Amino acid sequence: MSQAIHSMNDHSKDERLRAGSEAGTGRLAALWSRYGEGLAALASGLVLAIAYMLENTSHSWAVALYVTAFIVGGFAKAKEGILTLVQERDLDVNLLMIVAAIGAASIGYWTEGAVLIFIFSLSGALETYTMDRSSRDISALMDQKPETGTLIAGGVERIVPIEELKAGDLVLVKPGERIPTDGVVTDGASNVNQASITGESIPVDKGPGDAVYAGTLNGAGALYVQVSQTSESTMFAKIIRLVQEAQSEKPASQRFMERFERIYARAILLVSLLLIAVPPLFLQMSWEQAFYKAMVFLVVASPCALVASIMPAMLSAISSGARKGVLFKGGAHLENLANVKVVAFDKTGTLTLGKPVVTDIVAFGDYSEDEALAIAASLESLSGHPLAKAIVLAAQERGLPLEKPSEFSSLTGRGLQARLGGELWTIGKAAMLGESSRLERILETIERLEGEGKTVSVLMNERGAAAVFALRDQIRPEARRAIARLKKLGIEVAMLTGDQARTARSIAEELSVDRVYADLLPEDKVARLKELKRDCGPVAMVGDGVNDAPALATASVGIAMGAAGSDAALETADLVLMNDDIGRIADAIALGKRTRTIIRQNMAFALTVIVALIAANFVQGIALPLGVVGHEGSTILVILNGLRLLGYRAGE
Repeated sequence: MSQAIHSMNDHSKDERLRAGSEAGTGRLAALWSRYGEGLAALASGLVLAIAYMLENTSHSWAVALYVTAFIVGGFAKAKEGILTLVQERDLDVNLLMIVAAIGAASIGYWTEGAVLIFIFSLSGALETYTMDRSSRDISALMDQKPETGTLIAGGVERIVPIEELKAGDLVLVKPGERIPTDGVVTDGASNVNQASITGESIPVDKGPGDAVYAGTLNGAGALYVQVSQTSESTMFAKIIRLVQEAQSEKPASQRFMERFERIYARAILLVSLLLIAVPPLFLQMSWEQAFYKAMVFLVVASPCALVASIMPAMLSAISSGARKGVLFKGGAHLENLANVKVVAFDKTGTLTLGKPVVTDIVAFGDYSEDEALAIAASLESLSGHPLAKAIVLAAQERGLPLEKPSEFSSLTGRGLQARLGGELWTIGKAAMLGESSRLERILETIERLEGEGKTVSVLMNERGAAAVFALRDQIRPEARRAIARLKKLGIEVAMLTGDQARTARSIAEELSVDRVYADLLPEDKVARLKELKRDCGPVAMVGDGVNDAPALATASVGIAMGAAGSDAALETADLVLMNDDIGRIADAIALGKRTRTIIRQNMAFALTVIVALIAANFVQGIALPLGVVGHEGSTILVILNGLRLLGYRAGE
């Protein structure tokens, strides 16, 4: 028995050692993946410096160290270049640089070749850093992904994997825990840090009825949350998928640059071979001089800086946007956004909150506003219609007592009827008004309110109308500023809505919208967008509902409201506003324009340096070290210029 226990303990110890070893190996692999290229570049530079100092005292040791610098700094790039050659049967910049360095060493220019490898590996490490910085946004998100949740079933707490949670389950989120799933708070109060989802820096107070998201961090209070989404359908899971898609999708300009790089690399190699062969045969130049000049040409003419002009800037911009709650599904959409001339908004749920409120109460006869509102709210308390809820809420805000009506009946498409205090009351559309001596005054009131873009409900009993209630959807608090900022950027603003023209025009005038298209079905929105694209140029469409999905797909750039948006809108859109702040649209467009400017700066600078160095090499001849510093220095500069977008703020 003791022997068996001893054997089990040994086995358990072996398992722990093996697990610890695997974990350690995994950590080392992760560290090498993140820092390996940069460390190799720095090590190459250190070995190069030591070799340079030993050159006058021990040439053989210096050469051995130069070879070491070549291997340490050039291994990763040589591997990439050889894989491209073997697998794709094509040339790339990596192979050109390795050939140039080896060529320089073959004619005795060990220092120059090693300097080339060092600076080339350093610029490659910087470019990899840019890619990793964007990848770390995903890693940071993944680190925030909850693995388990506290399920409440039959009054018993049980910790389960989040994959087992299903819609309708009740979970307990204790203070300081990450919320395991999307859901609605049923009990408790706390503040929740939603920065990982919406980009909001300040925690948001949550109580019964409030929505919460998986991956967000609970504050000091305990929350009971009813699950609304399975783990793979949460907003958190969607964000991770969106950012992953954005990283993998290349913009058209980058795809063109990669095709250009392959063709250009062949041309450079061919010209280099001609420079080696032709001058000794026809221009009385020594083979060594010709070879040296060809190596200089191979270095200075390589398109490293051009190739690095686009993706580091694009990925930096995508990463910057993601941290502010603006998720691009790919660099192509950032590129397209910079060219947008018109932003078209859906109205309900986008420019407005989609929640009507009572704006006017006009009472008639002996009824006061409060009396009429209390009666109307009592009737509407049995209805689930959004207008009914708005009237009930208005009464509650005034602290008015509500009574329970009897003989309730719904008048389909018109309103409802019920008995209250012994009287039969009706509330609904103005079309239900009957004959009344006060009818003319009531109709004037209704016409005035409808002219202001409001929806009107009339309260009446057997004696006639008692009151008119005007309701209107609430305009988003940030809508005016968002539209003003778009116009400041020189962008025209349009509204596409299925609502009636009078209501649409009223809201458009209040927000200073340039173009208004009302009474539209989903297919009508698509037709209007096509017209706008034809007449004005690229168009961005902003929407939140299922009926907006066709328009989002038709637009040059589709923008969906992330928190309130439907799954169809989120899947179709090219850009998602995670905190539903339409003010971020101007930020996103400004970011797109800034990215375009930086890419143009990079390309102009890279081309200027290449042309200048090639001309200097042919006209007068330049030293290989100068060519290396000029060419690779320009590559590093364009990468650093792109990295500036990581810290971009709107208004810069």
